Amino acid sequence: MNRGDDEMQEELIIKKLRSRGCRITKQRRLLISIMLNDDCSCCKEIYYKAAAEDATIGMATVYRMVNLLEEAGIINRKIHVAGE
Repeated sequence: MNRGDDEMQEELIIKKLRSRGCRITKQRRLLISIMLNDDCSCCKEIYYKAAAEDATIGMATVYRMVNLLEEAGIINRKIHVAGE
């Protein structure tokens, strides 16, 4: 995926969140960008990458954002059990 596609996806996500009444903060934009552009397999990875760019982001912010995106139907977290 190229940068233009990522930007378009980012704007679609932002539009969907706004339609649900969510404010789009600098931190939320950063988290969306990280999730779209980086290969993160868990919230901790997202947090470490985000905290490297903005030290004010907390782990709870990441979890809230992931939950918000999941509730909005934007992402789907799957639970993977070893051996299945």
